[in-house]
Amino acid sequence: MHARRALLYMPGNQWKMITKSLTLGVDCICMDMEDGVALSKKTEARAAIAKALQELDFGKSEKLVRINAVGSGWEQQDIESILPYQPQGIVIPKVESFAQVNWASQILEAAELAHGWRVNSIRVLVGVETARGILNLNEIAAHPRLDAIIFGAEDFAASIGATRTVGALELLYARQAVVVACAAYNLQAIDMVAIDYKNTEALRIESEFGARLGYSGKQIIHPAQVEPVQTAFTPDEETIARAKQIIETFEVSQKEGKGAYALDGKMIDMPLLKNAQKVIERARAAGR
Repeated sequence: MHARRALLYMPGNQWKMITKSLTLGVDCICMDMEDGVALSKKTEARAAIAKALQELDFGKSEKLVRINAVGSGWEQQDIESILPYQPQGIVIPKVESFAQVNWASQILEAAELAHGWRVNSIRVLVGVETARGILNLNEIAAHPRLDAIIFGAEDFAASIGATRTVGALELLYARQAVVVACAAYNLQAIDMVAIDYKNTEALRIESEFGARLGYSGKQIIHPAQVEPVQTAFTPDEETIARAKQIIETFEVSQKEGKGAYALDGKMIDMPLLKNAQKVIERARAAGR
């Protein structure tokens, strides 16, 4: 599974922005056909994204495409216009059911078989951003082609009539629900966009809190957000060293026939070992 600390959206009709994104060292570049594109520019976005997939070198950045929502009337043409050029993943916004994920999965599998590509090689990421989507997380997360769930804060707040605040307490239940569903089905959880993209300190605080909740990465909308987000979702040297120490001492403790044991005045047992192992996994995924 690709490491997705920072998922950068680029309007699909903005060629200069797409080419600029290739220089940023971002984990994922998601070329957008949905909210970032005006209604009059949808056709232009499809053509530009197809061209980018054919002609541009994305390097180590994962190349994703966000189509319009299932039921919008644009989704079929969106997905068919870019599939021949083999994006690594499709992002489906405003997902509320298993059936919506399955609609895309069947189209992707047909394309994979037709082109001789490995089945399931094109992954699906879904945006869950409505009250119904949050309530149906269990069925959505169970889809076998799914790789990640992306939490859409602004749409979710609108769907429940919440007033958005800087502290985002009004979103906490939904943010945690996404993390729990992803953990249950071994998916990546991608946190909400910080729309005040010039406020680096607020972004840092929000990102670090998202990482503590259990998110593996965050959506971003501006190049200035890349570094703070990648830093927040990458374990630092002290955290990595502590995780390695727990893993090593746990192995010794097990060989000695002990269960829980003390390390620097704190009790260490199986839950802390599992957490340490996840820290090392995240560090490796980030190239640490």
